[in-house]
Amino acid sequence: MITKFDSLYAGHVDMTDIGYGGTAVNDRLYDNDHLATVFSKAEAIAKALDENGFDTMWMAEHHFQPEGYECIPNLIMLNVHLAHMTKNIKFGCGFNIAPMWHPLRLAEDFATADILTNGRVIFGVGRGYHTREIETFGSPLLDQDANREKFEEAVDIMFKAFNNESFSHHGKYYDLPPEVPYRGYTLKDLTLVPRPKNLPVECWQPIQGGTPRALDFMVKHGIKGILGGGVAEGGVMDDIIFGYRDALVRAGKTDAQPGEGLSVGFHYHLAETVEKAMEEARGFFEENLKMFGPLRLHRGMSDEQIDIIGDPRRAPTGGLPTIQSAVEKQAFLAGPPERIIEQLKAVEKAYPALERIGMSHPMGTPQHVITEQLEWFGKEVMPAFKS
Repeated sequence: MITKFDSLYAGHVDMTDIGYGGTAVNDRLYDNDHLATVFSKAEAIAKALDENGFDTMWMAEHHFQPEGYECIPNLIMLNVHLAHMTKNIKFGCGFNIAPMWHPLRLAEDFATADILTNGRVIFGVGRGYHTREIETFGSPLLDQDANREKFEEAVDIMFKAFNNESFSHHGKYYDLPPEVPYRGYTLKDLTLVPRPKNLPVECWQPIQGGTPRALDFMVKHGIKGILGGGVAEGGVMDDIIFGYRDALVRAGKTDAQPGEGLSVGFHYHLAETVEKAMEEARGFFEENLKMFGPLRLHRGMSDEQIDIIGDPRRAPTGGLPTIQSAVEKQAFLAGPPERIIEQLKAVEKAYPALERIGMSHPMGTPQHVITEQLEWFGKEVMPAFKS
């Protein structure tokens, strides 16, 4: 039963000349003053979410993007700031890219945030998808097997540190602690100081491919999964929902139900009619696809389409995905409140164990549109689920 509504803000600044025929992604370049508006925009969105009954604001960790799409390099620091500006809403790390961090530095930073905000920061981990970021920080991404190995080892270490008064780890990438002399003894174990106040640590991870290995690893640590609504297409992905259920069953939770431990994300736009909503949001939808399609995060795009989408002269007539198609597939929810209520009620009926939905806006959506849409959603859609 749907009881919680979240929203993802990946960190894009306000933009002009958007859509397939607008400025090419690689040609966008903003000065530092404009890139820094990501923080005032995050503040405005956080206040709108807090005032309108949303449960969690998710944001994304990214680096080195003068194009203006994902401009928040330190989620935990920003989350602590926003928690002190708001009253009730929680802030999700969506997601800290574990291969770019030393796992103990990330564990320490999260534990500090957990204590300072009294549990209003939610942990989240991911493997990443930008070579410019991960390879620059000295970790693998082009080598996907190595990326997966390093990610899994880092997450194992963080949960050891969270859950044990002392711990050690000796693996392929990390040797913790090294056996060195320290104040008259040889170092054999470590203690995370401070450890989180709220245990067990609630942790979320994005699900893209949903392989059994990935899902089993999540379930091993009690990590919950977020589907779509951000970099990927939004909407229900039936195979992943049942795949996660099956992973829970393999781990011994034989009564697990489809939708349990998951959040399903949608992009959306409210308007008086479906047609008006699609027209108003078309540029945002297209800008989002321009950004993420070439990173292979939109299923079904061909090499030819990925080539076309980078050229504003060819893209508008290049047979690229349309918002109309996304609305028909219910990956993008558009129209009046009653239509979106009906669509979400159908999801709720299909997956009674699903409790959390993410309602977000694509890249290119300006601040005033996001805050207006969140207020409208909070007033006219959410009451149908929270009565």
